[in-house]
Amino acid sequence: MSNFAAPPPQRRTDVDLATRYDIERFLYLEAELLDDQKFEDWLELFDDDIHYWLPTRTTRTVRERDLEIAGPDGAAFIDDDKAFLAGRVRRLASGRSWSEEPPSRTRRLITNIRPIRLESGEFEVRVNFHVLRSRAERHHDTFFGERTDLLRRIPQEPGFHIARRRIVLDTTTLLAPSISIFL
Repeated sequence: MSNFAAPPPQRRTDVDLATRYDIERFLYLEAELLDDQKFEDWLELFDDDIHYWLPTRTTRTVRERDLEIAGPDGAAFIDDDKAFLAGRVRRLASGRSWSEEPPSRTRRLITNIRPIRLESGEFEVRVNFHVLRSRAERHHDTFFGERTDLLRRIPQEPGFHIARRRIVLDTTTLLAPSISIFL
């Protein structure tokens, strides 16, 4: 899929405090839905043309730093559209997802929310995150990284839809046995 090409350059402006508050509230709602395992409700936060992308990362020298994160044609841990995300949600709800039976418990912390209004009227929002996953009795995984979301304002609650999500983990090696949760 990997159609996560960079959009053409647009004029970017800061958002006012009310818009920042609305965006933060939306992101906190999303985290709550995921931690409460309300995956069907979470899926409704996405536009139909969503691209949910987690590219791989490699360690590079200073001179090659711009090649550290795989591009649109490179390798990705996750490269999903809405239909694929819906399939993952159905599988989790079925009780037949071996990697999530019993279900993981998660806690998401999102910080450093940096929204920018684009000329198109959409919002680019960069967010740092920490996700803790606890499974069974003794298994714990932690994921740290940054997300870049493209949000579109909608007239009804919760006020936005996610049109694009790019997730970049801080680690180059995935130490967890799988990424069966949503980041």
